[in-house]
Amino acid sequence: MDIRRRDLVRASMGTGLSLSVLGLASRQARAGEPQPSSQAPAQEEPETDSQPDPASTPFDSTTVSELARALSRRPYKAPPHGLPAVLADMSFDQFNSIIYDPAKALWAGDHLNFDVEFFPRGYLYKPRVNMYEVQDGRATLIPYSPDLFQYRNPKLKVDKDIGFSGLRLRYAFDPGHLQECAVFLGASYFRATARGQVYGLSARGFAKDTGTLKGEEFPLFRAFWLEKPAADSHALVMYGLLDSPSLTGAFRFTIRPGDTTLFDVQSVFYPRVDIAGAGIAPLTGMYFFDFNDHDHVDDWRPAAHDSEALQMWTGAGQQLYRPLTNPTDLQLGAFVDSGPYGFGLMQRRRAFHDYEDLVLKYEKRPSLWIEPVGNWGDGTVNLVEIPTPSEVNDNIVAFWRPKETLKANQAYSYTYRMYWGWDTPWPTHLARVAATRVGNVVDHPELRQFVIDFTGAPFRTLPPNTPYHLIIHTTPGEIRKITLLPNPHIHGMRAMFQLAPGDAKLCEMQAQLATDKGPISETWLYRWTP
Repeated sequence: MDIRRRDLVRASMGTGLSLSVLGLASRQARAGEPQPSSQAPAQEEPETDSQPDPASTPFDSTTVSELARALSRRPYKAPPHGLPAVLADMSFDQFNSIIYDPAKALWAGDHLNFDVEFFPRGYLYKPRVNMYEVQDGRATLIPYSPDLFQYRNPKLKVDKDIGFSGLRLRYAFDPGHLQECAVFLGASYFRATARGQVYGLSARGFAKDTGTLKGEEFPLFRAFWLEKPAADSHALVMYGLLDSPSLTGAFRFTIRPGDTTLFDVQSVFYPRVDIAGAGIAPLTGMYFFDFNDHDHVDDWRPAAHDSEALQMWTGAGQQLYRPLTNPTDLQLGAFVDSGPYGFGLMQRRRAFHDYEDLVLKYEKRPSLWIEPVGNWGDGTVNLVEIPTPSEVNDNIVAFWRPKETLKANQAYSYTYRMYWGWDTPWPTHLARVAATRVGNVVDHPELRQFVIDFTGAPFRTLPPNTPYHLIIHTTPGEIRKITLLPNPHIHGMRAMFQLAPGDAKLCEMQAQLATDKGPISETWLYRWTP
């Protein structure tokens, strides 16, 4: 289930579908496997499907959803996935050595706040993803040419219509200076940054059977439509067509980069089969270690992760904070909710000294918060934590799973806003968890010492002599020796306690800082395993 991560690229595990529906043709190759060395030697296969029609076709806000609906009524068919061996067998470094010429970017020279560059096919990115430009109600295919790219190794230049595998968006965070702000590449993966950030976690269009014994299916974006923005526009609208053996989908993204980069997402899914294991607004990232589980990692840095915690604001108004772990065994969690206000994978600590990594810059990686628009009904926020021996694997997945099965031949719409930025989009009056630390208890190997630091709004208004206590319980196990101390370094409080797990192989803990008038902090949740 691990997905190899290398800088700005994503491996895909999906399969594609050749089609010609509603006047918009698409031809794709099978997505690359994450272990290419285990595959049979790559061979160039004849492309039997029709080429995309370069002529412009009518396009409006319903075109992609109509295409997805029609496609869902057809049997799934995987297209040929062959490429010339020089491309199919590329290494990661060779793939990255093919550079899109920025002078040939879509809308280059038009003096817009956006332009678009494209990725070639090859390495793990074998499906052909068709790209269209939309202007004045017409969609026109963006033609591929090998001359769009610069090649450090001339042998990688193939004079054939290979097509694109993905795209990157660039935006003028500062007037006249375009910077990369988002990438759509591999299966249905995409990611973005806010001003001053570097890439970290990713999102996906849809997740199916994640964390189940069935084995995960990875739907694939088959085509994108890019609306040309007005000269003064700071928003870009793009559409995506999703496909897999189990469902099709249509997406409309309205992207507004800035100090927080916003994605307004309108999605509709058309299942071909009943889907009990649906994952809506899935998030994927890497967690290697932090203060709470450094004991099994021999590393000189204090921490290494894209995200440190899953955060949730429930439909009942609870604010929950669940630190992530790198477990020794696969861990699955499901948090029951109804009409959630939001959830996300968060990176709270923002100082260089929290990570001490000059190259990977974990302190500059985005948090990603999902805000449902409308009532999503009953379901669960699911968390999957996968053991990983290094930081090259994405091992954390979080998503919303509806309680009800998605039925075949029906339509299901989900609208939400994504906040790629430095924190949650709204302040809170509650104290927040600043750090979770776990260690041994001297001369008592059967115990574990926990330290939780709380900081935030209450400590700016409560009197200095306010008495605090910790509301805490564990199932199973026993909590011992609770101690509370002021922490002047963060203008907050430190809670310390010991966990006696006994023979338990898993303890679920919950804690809140409180005064005599009741809780004043978000709810800290933690799953301890040996």
